[in-house]
Amino acid sequence: MDTIVEASVLVTCPARNFVTLKITTADGVVGWGDATLNGRELAVAAYLRDHVAPLLIGRDPARIEDMWNYLFRGVYWRRGPITMTAVAAVDMALWDIKGKVAGLPVYQLLGGAARDGVRVYTHASGADVPSLLEDVARAKERGFTAIRAQAAVPGVEGTYGVKHGAYYEPANAALPEEQAWDTPAYLRFAPTYLAKVREEFGFDFALLHDVHHRLTPQEAARFGRSVEDLDLFWMEDPTPADNQESFRLIRSHTTTPIATGEVLSSIWDVQHLVSEQLIDYIRLSVTHSGGISHLKKVFALAELYQVRSGSHGPSDISPIGQAAAVHLDMAIANFGIQEFMGYPDLVDEVFHGGPTYADGYLHVGEESGLGIEYDEQAAARFDYTARYLPVARRLDGSVHDW
Repeated sequence: MDTIVEASVLVTCPARNFVTLKITTADGVVGWGDATLNGRELAVAAYLRDHVAPLLIGRDPARIEDMWNYLFRGVYWRRGPITMTAVAAVDMALWDIKGKVAGLPVYQLLGGAARDGVRVYTHASGADVPSLLEDVARAKERGFTAIRAQAAVPGVEGTYGVKHGAYYEPANAALPEEQAWDTPAYLRFAPTYLAKVREEFGFDFALLHDVHHRLTPQEAARFGRSVEDLDLFWMEDPTPADNQESFRLIRSHTTTPIATGEVLSSIWDVQHLVSEQLIDYIRLSVTHSGGISHLKKVFALAELYQVRSGSHGPSDISPIGQAAAVHLDMAIANFGIQEFMGYPDLVDEVFHGGPTYADGYLHVGEESGLGIEYDEQAAARFDYTARYLPVARRLDGSVHDW
């Protein structure tokens, strides 16, 4: 019987921080898993290195479901983003190994292709409305049929989602940057620039918008009603998902589709949202939600209630996590859309292969496993750099949900 002989944790920073798990079997097969948790990378790295890796040695890498339960049910302290990200890294690496041993891409092991490609949306943003419109035009020229639009609220430095340069990276300081936030100003401004996007480019593409947990349920209901005639594909994270029942109020006041879940990490975190049909898209990511094995179960639950997938997938998930997400997207019946930002060029020096983009879709190849490899020699050139996500404060100085 083949067994696991080594499990190592690798941290690198080619333009941004990534944590990667490498599992090696006695037969020399290597599996890669993504363990990146933006702003808390070293917590996951330590959990893996000190508490998980020693448990893997000598175990059968083929027993993926058993390993998942061993790492989740076999531990008294369960759930939470750090634990679930660590478990996800192991799960991804084991699926990668299984695919390589079988000589098949992972999506074939999950039931085969349910579609020809994975539709993706990208990010467009601007410091003002004209620059946002220019960015939307660039995204359309690149073939995207689904675009998320964000613009800076005039006079509000803490606007979410506005990139500086080619890629949006909110983790930007050695200690958290504290940014001012003004909800009334946002509620007045955001519907106007989304309307400008529709006026400029029409309705022949999917338009998305991320509220990023900034509103109360009542405020989110008002926002959703104000943009109904703009036919948004979704409004994302309209309010914090800690109180799942709060989405019922939003649902009762607007028909604008709702997506949420990127900061949640388990099927129990979304059970009520899904079973009560309080959302339309579930945004758990493969990297932060226990891996392929667990997220497949989340999507199977969602399928019963006509809730579709819309997995979180920005550049703070490594290309390994992005690849794992696309393999799962390929195989499920209730796929909705996949987030895709791409990566800075430096990232390509460390991560090789993975899905390819063309005309609004990502495509996985027929390489065995996840189809992506990690260059340890290149990764060693990029030292970890401490970067935190910002903290939002209202105009009176009190802390607000970022």
